[in-house]
Amino acid sequence: MSYRRGNGSSNAARVIAVVADIMAFIIGLWILMYLLDANRGNDLVDFVQHSARWLAGWSYDLFTFDAAWARVVCGYGLAAVVYLFVGHAVAGRIRH
Repeated sequence: MSYRRGNGSSNAARVIAVVADIMAFIIGLWILMYLLDANRGNDLVDFVQHSARWLAGWSYDLFTFDAAWARVVCGYGLAAVVYLFVGHAVAGRIRH
């Protein structure tokens, strides 16, 4: 069995990137459900909404547009983009 240098850091980088992708996916899914007016009484919709709100707690009410859909898209969208950017940047730094 041969040992390859950096294999552990490559796995850590992959995990960080996947976690960032999942977080952004949950937020993006909530944006889509909101725009499509998903049934808020549904357990899945409720779970996605609460998860996205927790993940985007720092940004979901950051903007004060008059239209509610614009606040949701910008506030939650900003969190998704930040998670993707930071997660993949950290993963790239770990790999190198």
